[in-house]
Amino acid sequence: MARRFDGKSALVTGASLPDGIGAACARQLAAEGARVTVAARDADGLEAVVKEIREAGGDAGARATDLRTPEACEALIAETVLAQEGLDILVNNAGMNARGPVCEVEARDLAAVIQLNLVAPVMLTRLALPHLRSRLGAVVQVASIAGQIPLDGEAAYSASKVGLRFFTFALREELEGTGVRISVVSPGPVDTSFILQDPDHVPDLVFAQPMSSPAEVAEGILACLVDGRRELSIPRRTSLLARLGSAFPSLRHAIAPSMERRGAARKAAHLARRGR
Repeated sequence: MARRFDGKSALVTGASLPDGIGAACARQLAAEGARVTVAARDADGLEAVVKEIREAGGDAGARATDLRTPEACEALIAETVLAQEGLDILVNNAGMNARGPVCEVEARDLAAVIQLNLVAPVMLTRLALPHLRSRLGAVVQVASIAGQIPLDGEAAYSASKVGLRFFTFALREELEGTGVRISVVSPGPVDTSFILQDPDHVPDLVFAQPMSSPAEVAEGILACLVDGRRELSIPRRTSLLARLGSAFPSLRHAIAPSMERRGAARKAAHLARRGR
């Protein structure tokens, strides 16, 4: 395997789910030579990921933290820079959802989605930039195709992801000429427990599109860290359909029933394969 990140210091948030995008990204970065710090709320999950990386010969450490507070964001960047003697790579992957109609979701849960999915990566990016500038580093924000088309029952999640995309696009303009690369990766549905831990509340429409693996998304993240492209949508076909549906709402409403039927069938088949 090529070692594109030898000697680089990397921070990956939202990396405690063993089957998640963050853990897959941390494993691949470590396998290619990076010193990786993984961060999330679940200390036990983080330690399991760190143990796996170290047993494979990689270099990793864990920081258990709740990034929904400014103080936690400040401490995470400061502690990572101190422990790893700098910072070259930031992957803002931490996220949460609060599924259901807005009127049925607690206000504090809607606020938590915005805080973790949008405010935290904005803060972490700002705090990391002085260190990244000095080392010509890179940032990847993990958004979602839900940030390219509104999803019923996931209003706050869609809002947070479209906000993260446009923050990234605007910041790219500000950073032009500095050598810092910043990209956004927008996956469609991914085969992880993040989406499947409560499948009854996941819209059937989500399952109407191809489901990617965490490793596929992680490969895309690493590619963006290297080439700094503006946005990578995974899979591309799903993104094209999402943008078309967003541009032409009447068309989206017309085809939604057939896509929901297809999604319901695929959801049932997928859960059956996983023994649910």
